[in-house]
Amino acid sequence: MATSLMGTYIACKAPGQALLVLERLVPTYSTVFWWNALIRRAVHLGFLEDVLGLYRKMQRLGWRPDHYTFPFVLKACVVAMYGRCGVLDEARQVFEDLCQRGIGDVVSWNSIVAAYVQSGQANNALKVFGRMTADARICPDAVSIVNTLPACASLGAWSQGKQVHGFAVRSGLVEDVFVGNAIVDMYAKCQMMDEANKVFERMVVKDVVSWNAMVTGYSQIGRFEDALALFEKMWEEKIKLNVVTWSAVIAGYAQRGLGYEALGVFQQMLACGLEPNVVTLVSLLSSCASVGALLHGKETHCYAIKCILNLEGGDSGDDLMVINGLIDMYGKCKSAKVARMMFDLMAPKSRNVVTWTVMIGGYAQHAEANDALELFSKMLGPKNFLKPNAFTLSCALMACSRLGALRCGKEIHAHVFRNQYDSAMVFVANCLIDMYSKSGDIDAARVLFDNMKRRNDVSWTSLMTGYGMHGRGEEALQVFDEMRKAGWVPDGVTLVVALYACSHTGMVEKGIQYFNDMREEFAVVPGVEHYACMVDLLGRAGRLDEALRLIEGMPMEPTPIVWVALLSACRTHSNVKLGEYAAKRLSELESENDGSYTLLSNIYANARRWKDVARIRSLMKHTGIRKRPGCSWVQGKKGTATFFVGDRSHPLSQKIYEILAELIQRIKAMGYIPETSYALHDVDDEEKGDLLFEHSEKLALAYGILTSPEGAPIRITKNLRVCGDCHTAITYISKIIDNEIILRDASRFHHFRNGSCSCRGYW
Repeated sequence: MATSLMGTYIACKAPGQALLVLERLVPTYSTVFWWNALIRRAVHLGFLEDVLGLYRKMQRLGWRPDHYTFPFVLKACVVAMYGRCGVLDEARQVFEDLCQRGIGDVVSWNSIVAAYVQSGQANNALKVFGRMTADARICPDAVSIVNTLPACASLGAWSQGKQVHGFAVRSGLVEDVFVGNAIVDMYAKCQMMDEANKVFERMVVKDVVSWNAMVTGYSQIGRFEDALALFEKMWEEKIKLNVVTWSAVIAGYAQRGLGYEALGVFQQMLACGLEPNVVTLVSLLSSCASVGALLHGKETHCYAIKCILNLEGGDSGDDLMVINGLIDMYGKCKSAKVARMMFDLMAPKSRNVVTWTVMIGGYAQHAEANDALELFSKMLGPKNFLKPNAFTLSCALMACSRLGALRCGKEIHAHVFRNQYDSAMVFVANCLIDMYSKSGDIDAARVLFDNMKRRNDVSWTSLMTGYGMHGRGEEALQVFDEMRKAGWVPDGVTLVVALYACSHTGMVEKGIQYFNDMREEFAVVPGVEHYACMVDLLGRAGRLDEALRLIEGMPMEPTPIVWVALLSACRTHSNVKLGEYAAKRLSELESENDGSYTLLSNIYANARRWKDVARIRSLMKHTGIRKRPGCSWVQGKKGTATFFVGDRSHPLSQKIYEILAELIQRIKAMGYIPETSYALHDVDDEEKGDLLFEHSEKLALAYGILTSPEGAPIRITKNLRVCGDCHTAITYISKIIDNEIILRDASRFHHFRNGSCSCRGYW
C-alpha cells in the first residue's frame, strides 16, 4: 500500500508527498530498498533536484546508500548540474558519452528529455525522443511518454503529440493512467478538446488528474458549459475535488468576465477546507480585475502576503505570477498608484515581459496614456531592455490611440518592422490599423492593410471603423463589399460598423436597408447596439419621430446607449420635449451618468430656459454628479500639450491667447459670428463671446499653429464632442492657414481644409 501511494505521488509530480509517506515508515519499516525505489522513480520522471534532496535526507536519517543508489544519483547530479548552469550542451555531451559506452539505458534517455523540457527546449526534447524510438537497443517506457508529451503541449505540436499517442497505443502503454492523463493534458493544451475527450472516455481508470485536465482544458478554450458540466459530474460521482479542479472553474468564470461568480466558487472552495494555490490566486485576481472588485482584490492580496508571496524578491516563478496578477488587478480597478508602487518595489531583474505589459496596459486602459508611453519607452531603454510581446505592443498602441500620438505610434511601427513579430503579425497589424485610424491618418491605415500578407475579420472591421470615424462612409462600405467578396461573412460587430459609417456620413436609406436585411441576408439578429446605431442614424438626420417609434418597437428593453443616442439628437435639433422624455428614461436606467444631465442642461440652455438649467445643475450638485470638464490636447514639437477651458497654465499661454485673438479678429472680418447658444450660461452676448473664446479646442489649435511647421497637419483630440461654435470657427480658420486641421472628438474625426470639414454637418 505504501509503495503504491508513493508511486502515485511521484507520478502526479508530488515527490514531496511521497517523501512524507516514506518518512512515516522510518525507522520501523523503511529500508534502503524503499529509498532506492523512490530515487529511481524520481529520476525516471526527471525530478532531478528532488533526487539530490532525497539522497541527502537518506544519509541524514542514517541509511547508507548501496551500489543500486549511486548510479541514479550520479546521473541526476550530472544532468542537474549542467541544467542549473544553463549548459545543456554539456549535459547532452555526457549523455552521448554514456550511450557510446553502451551504458546509456532508458533512464538516461528519460533524464535528458526531462532536462530539455524543464529548460524550455521542447524541440530538442522531441528530437531526443525521436532518436529514442528509432534506437533498437532502447525500449521507451511510460515515463518516456509522460516526459515527452509536455514538450508537444508547450509547442502546440498536436501532430507530433498524435504520433506519441500512437506509439503509446502500439506499445500497450496507453492503459497506464499516467500516460492517459499526459495524453489528455497534451490534447487539452493544444486546444483539441474533442480528441482529449475521446481519450478521456476510453480510459478504464481515471483519477482526479484525468478529470482536472479535462475541466482545465474546456475552461481555457472558453467551453465553460462543458467544464462546468464535468465539474458537477465530479460532485455526483463523489470524486474528490482538489485545488486544481476549483482553480480551473474559477479561471473559467474569470475568462468570461463573471468575476462575482468566481468569487462565490472561491468561497465554496475555502468552505471545503482547501487552501488556494498560486493558480487559484492568479485566477481570483483576474476575476476581481474583470468586475473592478477592488475590495476583494485587496483581500486576495492580504492572503497572498500571508501564505505565498515574497514581496522583497519576487524571484520565484510563483511570486512573479502573483505579483503580476496583483499589478494587473490594481491597474484594472483604477488604482494605478498602488500598481505602480508594487512595480517599483520589485527588483528590476525580477520583472518579466508580463510585468511590464500589465503595468503599461493598466495605464493605457484608464486614460493615463502618457504614463503608459513613458513606461514603454523605459522598458526599451538600455537598463531594462526586454523585447515587448504582441500584447505589450497592443497596450502601447492603445495609449497612442487615446492621445492621437501619431509620431509615437510610428516609432512603435518601426520597432515592429525591425523586430519581425511574424507569429503575431496579424494581431499587431490590426492594432496598428486601429492606431493610425484613431490618430488621424486613415490613409496610412489603408496602406498597412493593403500590405498585409494575411488578414482576419478584425483586419477588415478595423479598417471599416477607421473610414467611418473619418466620415468616409462610401469607402467604409466599399471595404464591406470587398470583405464579402473575399469570402468573409459579416457578423454582428461588422454590421454595427457598417451602420455607424452610414450614420456618420448621412447615408440614411443605405443604413435602413442594411438594418432591414440583417436577418435574411446576413443571418444576424439585431441587438441593442444595432438599434442604437439606427436611432443615431435617424436622429442625426432629424427624423426624431421615426427614431422614437423604432425604440418603442424594440424586442428588448432599451439600454442607456439607445436613450443617449436619442437625447444627443434632441440636443442637435433643439427638441426640448422629446429630450426631456429621453433624459427621464435614461435617468431611470443610469442615474449617475453625467452625460444625460449635461445634454438636457444644454437643451434647456439653447431654449434659454435658464431656470431649468439651474435646476439640473442643482440636482447634479445634490446627487454628487460632476460634469466632466472639456479637455483638448495637441501634439507639438516637445510632446503633448493639454488645455482646459480658460487654461492659462502653459508657459506659452500669453502667445497662445495673442494668436487666438488675432485669428478671431480675422475670421470675424470674413463673416464669422460667434454662436452664443453654445455659451451655456445666463450672461449677455458679449460675455458669452468671451467664454467661447476660451474653449479648449481653440486654445489647442492656437498652440498647434504656434509650434507646428508651415503646412504640417495639426492634430487635436478632445474628450467631449466638439463645440458647435468651435467647429464653425475652425472651419473659417482653415481658410487662412496652410495647415490641415485634424480634430478628433468623442464622436468622430473632423478634417478641416480650405474652409470646409469632412463631416459635412453630420457630427
